[in-house]
Parts: sequence; structure tokens; C-alpha cells
Amino acid sequence: MQFSEKMTRLETRATVALASIYGLRMLGMFLILPIFAIYAEKLEGGSNHSLIGLALGAYGFMQVIFQLPFGIASDRFGRKKLIYLGLILFAIGSLFAATATDIYMVIFGRAIQGAGAISAVITALVADSTREEHRTQAMAMIGATIGLTFAVSLVLGPVLNQYIGVPGMFWLMAALSIVAIVVVKFGVPAPVNVHVHSDAQAVPARMREVLRDKQLLRLNFGTFCLHGAQMAMFMVVPFAIKHSTGLNENLHWKIYLPVLLVSFLLMVPVIIYAEKKAKLKPVFVSAVALMMLTQIAFIFSLHSLTGIVLALFSYFLAFNILEATLPSLISKMAPVAAKGTAMGVHNTAQSFGMFLGAAMGGCLSSYFGSEAGSAVFLICAIAMLVWLVLAFGMQPPPSVKTKMFNIQGYNDSQAAQLAQDVRAMDGVYEAVAIPSETMLMVKLENQRSKEFQATLSQAIMNRIGS
Repeated sequence: MQFSEKMTRLETRATVALASIYGLRMLGMFLILPIFAIYAEKLEGGSNHSLIGLALGAYGFMQVIFQLPFGIASDRFGRKKLIYLGLILFAIGSLFAATATDIYMVIFGRAIQGAGAISAVITALVADSTREEHRTQAMAMIGATIGLTFAVSLVLGPVLNQYIGVPGMFWLMAALSIVAIVVVKFGVPAPVNVHVHSDAQAVPARMREVLRDKQLLRLNFGTFCLHGAQMAMFMVVPFAIKHSTGLNENLHWKIYLPVLLVSFLLMVPVIIYAEKKAKLKPVFVSAVALMMLTQIAFIFSLHSLTGIVLALFSYFLAFNILEATLPSLISKMAPVAAKGTAMGVHNTAQSFGMFLGAAMGGCLSSYFGSEAGSAVFLICAIAMLVWLVLAFGMQPPPSVKTKMFNIQGYNDSQAAQLAQDVRAMDGVYEAVAIPSETMLMVKLENQRSKEFQATLSQAIMNRIGS
């Protein structure tokens, strides 16, 4: 039994199209991030920064509520139907926000945007559209799209604000949602085999197992803190840049662009080193420590351009490392059959952090006024300190990679025996067979040579075909 090393044209087409839709969802969150607080302050009711924080965080709050239910509902009602519904909600919310004259209507619009929580549905459709051996590659493409969208948004947001303003960006989001519906309709091939994928979707039966896993809870707390601090920061830093430098918000990209580029260039070799040398935990803990120190640095840097630039560079370096390593840690540490559920809970914790961080930043800004920055970053530093303690106590993640194999035609007893046989093979860390999904999931030791891994994969396939 052989498998193709490359994705087919249909797999590539589906993955690229769905990654672009995923990018649109992230664009809805990030594009307005660097200039929203300054814009919202000019709206009726915007003098109350608590409401600005609520407007910024409403998207994340609705994602918390609807993200997992949308994914589960798509198993019953169909992937594309749920994606259409989510994109329509996103477009409607964008229109409300685009035409708003007061902060309350923006809050309402952002909430409707967030209610179209299709991230889990897109992930499920990617799993439907790709073969087991290429699914990891497809998910990596989506992950890269998210990172690229965040970086582009911080630069593009201030530039677009100069020409079309924040209302224009909301109009743009609405228009792109309609384009996305067309892309899903005609650009994404209808999947042949639609079913639950434990590697990519949240499975209710696995939820208790994931929620009781102390190692995963540490990581979920971390992503909650990381994204909470991110949203809180953007309630403070845009004002700090404007007040300390006199630089118009339309030109803030001149600060974000260089620090993003340099931090990204430094992040890449760090991640490669962590993965290849099995040093993921030391790198991860060091990045958490750097993030904590960065929060402290912000307290003393908000009145100086040099201080803000250095703090932002440190922040983006730590953020990029953590954002890249957290999914990898989840994948390595979650039970192989609960990987999709673990990622679903992780993403929900991320959305809740976005909501609470924005709300906290807004409340502190409203209460402390011009001194809000110190209060915001002090609380964030304390949160990072707690995370650092938890990260120190984390078990070192196993150096493994997950491979999946099709086991169509196996019944329950045959699948159980197959998994037992594969677990006994040298170089196999964990193996689980799920006949209802026609899938065998195997964690292979990653420190073996590529030739050994290829030989082991072929041996597993030979056993499946025998």
C-alpha cells in the first residue's frame, strides 16, 4: 500500500480556499486592532473606554459561545451550510458596525460578527477534503495564514484607515464575506466522505478527558493570558504612541512594520531549534519569561518612543514564539484521539482571553485615565508570572509527530488488534484506531531519522494492507 507524498490538485484547491476564508475571519478581528480604540473614542458614548473595550472584545465573547456548537452542528446540517450562515452573520455584523454612529451599535455589530463562528467548521471541512497523510500539512497552511493575517493587519489597518477609515474597513469586511461565500460555493470541492474527525474536531465524548488533563489546562491558561494581554495592550498602546510621539494613527504602521519583521526573522530559527533539538519546553518557558518582562517594561516605556519600540519588539518576539509553539505543544501532549477536542478547547480559551483582555483594558482605561497603561500592564505582568510558574511545572512534551492512516474495512475488533500491533512496533509512541472514522492515528518518535520514519510508516501501511 502506497500513498502520494504530495497533495492532489483538489486537496490543494480546497485547502487554499478554506485557508483564505479562515484568514478573513482573523482579518475581522485584527484589521481594526491598531486603530480601533482611537476611532471609537470619537463615537457617541466612546468617551467611556469601558464600552470601547466591550466593543473590541464582543467578537471574542460570541466566538466562545458559538465556536464549538457551530462545529458540532456542521456534522448534522452540512459544512458548507454552516459556513454560509457564519459568513452571512459576519457580513450583517460588519454592516451594522460600518453604519454605526454610536459605540452601542458598534458593540452590536461586533457581536453579530463574532456569532458567525465558523473556524471549527472550516477545520472540519479541511479534514473532509484531505487524506489522512496530508491533513497535518493542510492544517499547517491554515496556521501560517493566521500568523500572516495578524502581521499584515497591524500594518494594513493604519494604512487603510487613512483612505477609507474604520467604517470603510467594516464595509470591506462585508464585501469580502460575500466574496468568501462565492469561493466556498465554487472554489471548494464537495467532500466525498463527511464524518467526524477526532484529529480536527471537538468530540463531546472526549471533552471531559481534555478538561481534566492538567498539562492541557496549563496550556489553555497560557493562551488565555497571551491573548488577553494582546487585546488589553491595544486598548493602551495606540494612545501611548499618539500622545508620546505625536504620530498620527494612520502612520503607526511605521512602528509596527519594522518590529514585526525583525521579531519574525529572529523567531524562525528559535522555533526550528526547539523542534529539531527537542528543546520545546526550555524555549517555551523562556518566551513566557520574556513576555512577563515585556509587560513590566511597558509600564516604564509608554512615555518614550524608544521605549515603546523596544517593548513592542520584545512583545512580538515573545508572542510569535508562543503563538507558534502552543499548537505544537497541544498536538504533542493531547491524547492522539482527543487532539481535535484539545484544539477546540484551546481556541475557546483564546477567544475568552480576547474578550476579557479587551474588557479589562477598557475598564482600567476608563477608571485610571491617562495612567491606565501602568495598571493594565501590571495586571498582565501578574498573569504572566502565574503562567510562568505553571510553565515551569509542565511536563516536557514528547518529541513526536502524528501520522494518520486509512483503515477502511476494519471492524472494531480488527481495529483494536491493529492498534495493539502498531503500538508494539519500535519507534511508536502512541497508536489509536477509530474504525468509525476509518482512521489509525499514530504518534511516531520524532528524533529518529527521516529514513527510519519512512520505513516505519511503510511497515504500518503494510500491516494495514495485510
